[in-house]
Amino acid sequence: MRSAFQRDRDRIIHSAAFRRLKYKTQVFVYHEGDYYRTRLSHSLEVAQIARTVSRALGLDEDLAEALALAHDLGHTPFGHSGEDALDEAMKPYGGFDHNDQTLRVLTLLERRYAEFDGLNLTWETLEGVVKHNGPLDDPPPSIRAYVAEHDLELATWPGAEAQVAALADDIAYNNHDIDDGLRAGLFDVDALAEVPLVGPVFADLMARYPGLERGRLIHEAVRALIGLMVEDLLDETNRRLAAGKPQSADEIRRMDRPVVAFSDAMRANDGALKRFLFQRMYRHYRVNRMTSKARRVVRDLFDLFLAEPETLPTEWREQTTGAATPTTARVVADYIAGMTDRYALDEHSRLFNPYGAS
Repeated sequence: MRSAFQRDRDRIIHSAAFRRLKYKTQVFVYHEGDYYRTRLSHSLEVAQIARTVSRALGLDEDLAEALALAHDLGHTPFGHSGEDALDEAMKPYGGFDHNDQTLRVLTLLERRYAEFDGLNLTWETLEGVVKHNGPLDDPPPSIRAYVAEHDLELATWPGAEAQVAALADDIAYNNHDIDDGLRAGLFDVDALAEVPLVGPVFADLMARYPGLERGRLIHEAVRALIGLMVEDLLDETNRRLAAGKPQSADEIRRMDRPVVAFSDAMRANDGALKRFLFQRMYRHYRVNRMTSKARRVVRDLFDLFLAEPETLPTEWREQTTGAATPTTARVVADYIAGMTDRYALDEHSRLFNPYGAS
């Protein structure tokens, strides 16, 4: 009763890794407020945009949705600060990359089925997850090991649905970070005035609806910005399809550039918004304080578990060599990467607070 891609989507939704996204940081750590986006709400928003775009382009909506829902499964607790800390700790053992970790989750770490490890997803879903940002010339260790047995054609572009999911990710997090940043008071509407595309949208709404309450203004602006970016994406993609005339998914993969794309003007607008958010939101002192704490938590946990693997929970300890070896390091990285923000903070308290519960 289900297509193969619908089955992929359903297995992703029912996975433990997907549920844990509820308490994994997008920008704000979960306890800073219930309103802000988490990895889970972000993934659902990406999936909605990806389905809409795929439907308009005549692509497979179920594949695009599966890719959107899976794209963040490998993220550590505490967002990019957690990933940076784990990557630094893992440098002697091949490093850590959340895209690489997503493949580990989908093919190895989800242990729920009697006949196989992972979720046993289709080639198209795994290929799209691994390559959603484009061809891979120097793949991380787990991807390299997987493709040695199951070729994902790393030198080509991904299928069109994966390209849609990648840009849906950009559209979602850029615009929803505007929403979260404004509501958190990290910057105000006036600060956005000089940001291309964003400033004019806010100015137009304030002119059309004088005195509109702030919450409605923010929502209408974000809604309009998403609409403008989606429309531009559809126009540019249709233009590239008409020019390239691909007749199959394989031809799309072997084109000399992605077929799903923003126009040059929108790509410039997207870059300007990213620069603004980097300076005014991701590097705000309130965010910096939490990310500094997050890096210490991740590094403390890694160093302890690597030096003393007997402190790991039994099912994880049994996978180690019992010493500080590359095998043990990878098990420790898998364990920490799967933690939610809340669990990582609690585990740190249990292990480093003399008065914490054991």
